[in-house]
Amino acid sequence: MSNPTNYVMPAEIHNAIVSAAYQHRGFTKDEAEVAAKFSETTARHGIKTHNALKALHLDDHMGSKAGGCKPGATIEKLPSKYKAVARWNANRKLGQPTAVAAMDECMRLADEFGVGVVTVDNAFHYLWGGGYVIDAARKGYIAYTCCTAALAEVVPFGGKSPTLGTNPHSWGFPTQDAIGFPICIDWATSVVAMGRVQQFAREGKELKPGWGVDKDGNPSTDPNKVTSLFPFGEHKGYGLALIDELMAAYTGGSIPTIRNRWTQGAADEKRTCAFYFQCIKADALAVDFAQGRSQTENVKAVLADIKGHGNDKSIFPGEMEANAYAASVKAGGLIFTAAEVDAFDTIAKEAGITLDRSKLRQM
Repeated sequence: MSNPTNYVMPAEIHNAIVSAAYQHRGFTKDEAEVAAKFSETTARHGIKTHNALKALHLDDHMGSKAGGCKPGATIEKLPSKYKAVARWNANRKLGQPTAVAAMDECMRLADEFGVGVVTVDNAFHYLWGGGYVIDAARKGYIAYTCCTAALAEVVPFGGKSPTLGTNPHSWGFPTQDAIGFPICIDWATSVVAMGRVQQFAREGKELKPGWGVDKDGNPSTDPNKVTSLFPFGEHKGYGLALIDELMAAYTGGSIPTIRNRWTQGAADEKRTCAFYFQCIKADALAVDFAQGRSQTENVKAVLADIKGHGNDKSIFPGEMEANAYAASVKAGGLIFTAAEVDAFDTIAKEAGITLDRSKLRQM
């Protein structure tokens, strides 16, 4: 086969490389293995913007090498006067194990109270929010998370300087009994995530007009020159990005423009991200359904109506990720481009291990 566009990497090889990379940087074995497993989840769902390459890139520039993340840090679980709400100080612990633990706690609280909330301060980027809510949705919960992004890279509507993060929102709904997969509504509040810009730079592709601007504020389609992004939907994306900043402000997050900029601002300022997680037991919402339908039947009827009326070619949010997951399972591994395999090879060498390319199957 000549010029293959993709390779299939066995999950165990991927996870061994990613875990070794994190441990090489001083993270504990447990932290590294959770991060590797979560990166496997992103790859299986076809997420190119927030996979292991993005995770390690973030650690290079803002994490353990810059002071934004502390290997081996312990989460401090603070007292809460509300039984369904947990308050955590992550103490700059690696984002993926922090987020996995927080969503697990949300589910535990929801089992007892119908709803569970965990707020996390002093955190480090948790990558793909969709991965956490899809996992909870598969277990029967309506799940949500939002966070402040690592850097202020988005220009507010009507402004000219980046003062907001790409601040994502992620919802997961347990719709698998109705349509075969959880609906996942997951988006950055910028036109695209900065990870998409980095992906295009890696692949040698040009950006679409209107995605971002260069350091001088000029619109650019060169992924190597774009430094700031526009909010999607103008004032609408701006408002949604602002929600994350406000949730963080109420939690303990500080000035957006110095977030993860460790040489800027007053010495006693905070520069860390903040997370919000929530799970709801679906049956806690149930009130009354027409025609004697059960809750599950009602959800199925609603979704069928949306897909009806000539809309059969439309797709639900999360459907592309579900299809990518199925393709990964069918392929027997994680699907990467040649450029991504090259990047994994570099990471493996830095960690002192070898990526055996003979174990990768061409597609």
